[in-house]
Amino acid sequence: MTIALEAGALLDCEVVGVTPLYGGDLSSVHRLELADGRTLVAKQSPNAGIEAEMLAAIRATGAPAPAVLAARDELFVMEWIDANDSLAMAWDDLAAVLHKLHHVAPADKRGSKALYGWPVDYAFGPVAIPGGMHRDWPSFWAQNRLLCHIPHVPTDIAARLERLCAALADYLPQEPRPALLHGDLWGGNVMVRGACVAGLIDPACCYGDPVVDLAMLTLFDHPPPHFFTTLRLEAGWRERLPIYSLWPLLVHLRLFGEGYRRAVENALARSGY
Repeated sequence: MTIALEAGALLDCEVVGVTPLYGGDLSSVHRLELADGRTLVAKQSPNAGIEAEMLAAIRATGAPAPAVLAARDELFVMEWIDANDSLAMAWDDLAAVLHKLHHVAPADKRGSKALYGWPVDYAFGPVAIPGGMHRDWPSFWAQNRLLCHIPHVPTDIAARLERLCAALADYLPQEPRPALLHGDLWGGNVMVRGACVAGLIDPACCYGDPVVDLAMLTLFDHPPPHFFTTLRLEAGWRERLPIYSLWPLLVHLRLFGEGYRRAVENALARSGY
């Protein structure tokens, strides 16, 4: 079934135009023109339903994200956001958006301790993102974000990761204030209109240390100093950046190859390993 027919059936409305959009390397994204005059976006991926739930979780915090209108199997349809401006104009608003996003914690129905992680597995294409909730943050980061790559990376990098993870509790807070994290927060996933953030897209959510989102953001983008001052981060957050940056760098190493090996090695060295 074509994307027009599948989306039309899902929306109970004829799709009269379909335009491919840039959706990265891991999914299929199309702009839809509907017979009733609406413009929407359809995204196809094996984890479409999970991504739709993540977008809904972001919107529930008051942070901007596209509204999901319908989802089924490996397809979901969301609102079209007309936003093509530069993040350089919107750092102040992104700080305000992150304040909303990061001040939402998971509900813990089993006890008084916070929970870290995400309930279900996710993936970046062929690279699994293990789900599950943990009672302490270092064990989640070790098991679900670093050690899971051991079978898929060169043996010397694997050995260094194992040594780091064995001592991770010495470097990361045991029970940081849990926050809803976007999880893949780089400039390409921040839609900007004027000086405002119009939407956060392509999430890989979990609950955890807010510094994780900053580690991803500073890998490929360059926020001005006042951006960090506005966020009022706790002492020691900069020291955690290389440990948190290891996860996206390992994902990139697996997806895109040896060009990311040096960056992984540098992050390990900056982490003391």
